[in-house]
Amino acid sequence: MSISSFVRTEMLPDKEPPILQVGAIAWLRQSLFSGPMNSLVTILTLIAIVFVASIVVPWMIAPTWEAETFSECRKILAGIGIEGRFGGACWGVIRDRWLQLFFGFYPTELYWRPILALVLLFVALAPVLFSHRVPRGLLVVSLLYPFVMPWLLWGGSVWTPVVALLGFVAAAGVMRFATNPLGSLASMILAVGAAALWWLLAAGPVSEALTAMLPMGLEPVKSRAFGGFMLSVTIGITAIGFSLPIGIILALGRRSELRIVRALCVGFIEFIRGVPLITLLFVASALLNIFLPPGTNFDIILRVIIMATLFSSAYMAEVIRGGLAALPKGQQEGADSLGLNYWQAQRLVIMPQALKISIPSIVSTFIALFKDTTLVSIIGLLDPLGLSTAIRADTDWNGIVWELYGFIALLFFVVCFSMSRYSMYLERKLQTGH
Repeated sequence: MSISSFVRTEMLPDKEPPILQVGAIAWLRQSLFSGPMNSLVTILTLIAIVFVASIVVPWMIAPTWEAETFSECRKILAGIGIEGRFGGACWGVIRDRWLQLFFGFYPTELYWRPILALVLLFVALAPVLFSHRVPRGLLVVSLLYPFVMPWLLWGGSVWTPVVALLGFVAAAGVMRFATNPLGSLASMILAVGAAALWWLLAAGPVSEALTAMLPMGLEPVKSRAFGGFMLSVTIGITAIGFSLPIGIILALGRRSELRIVRALCVGFIEFIRGVPLITLLFVASALLNIFLPPGTNFDIILRVIIMATLFSSAYMAEVIRGGLAALPKGQQEGADSLGLNYWQAQRLVIMPQALKISIPSIVSTFIALFKDTTLVSIIGLLDPLGLSTAIRADTDWNGIVWELYGFIALLFFVVCFSMSRYSMYLERKLQTGH
């Protein structure tokens, strides 16, 4: 019996992959219909989504953008056969009041200033958030933005932010020339003292003298004109920007070996975390002026920003302390073996890793702080929620509820969702899980 072998001389054509193992059908099978219980939950969820969409979508597409009053909205809806309070949305209120919801009572002819401040905010954040994709020269905008933004929004003499910037220049000069002879801690204390003395004693007279010699500036705008989403962004971005470095300092202070420093940081953190934010806002609104010298004019928005920053800093300190505690001791020992001092070790070895670990919690704290800016409506500031109450009190729009709150919710969702997506992007970029 002879055995013959056969060797194919041509390649077989590629076959299509099984549709039940790859592609959309495979994804549906694995993710939504992988078992009887999952299939039942998927079907019930789809039924609920279709039911809600059948109610919400017709309500949202109501043709009421041109309505001037709430009663006119009802007439338009009645004309197309939609009756009832919840038959269709009255979007005319958004068309009529959207500028007020964004800018509050800021002068109309000066809208370019908050718009420019917002554009510069994105420019200033670009080299910080996307350092590998934008020119490093934009860091100059990032450094100057904290001084330019208040000047654009509130106006006044151009010399006020310049003189404020000189305080940081003085602190940097003291740090540079005092570090070698005195050490990093003593030089830091001297730098903070030099900046404080400049701002408390010299900044005012120098600014007034420069203004008298060369008056340059923008038209002043009082804080009571601030409102709407612009107010929320101003408070939120400022508090977020300052709470992170303050939280880092508090976290390091809580782990310090100096008992007085550790006690002060622990006391501050536990006190702030044990008090509701609304209580701190009431303190900023009503009680803080009692402890100030008579005649002192302490801007209400500045007081709110300070309290919101302190509140967020306490939570940020605990988030960063958790990141520091998650690092193995070998990291600090490795930094010591390289001959790095305390601040060099924190800046080059310890803190970058702790911040990387803490990215999700840090962004969650930022999102919570930005949403908490709506609490300022309770103390009389006209944020979007405060303005919605004023708009609903108008006889033209008396009865409007869902449209205003839905529009405000959409604004906050866009900002908070963007922060959460950036957090996920940063985690993937830094490979936090590895």
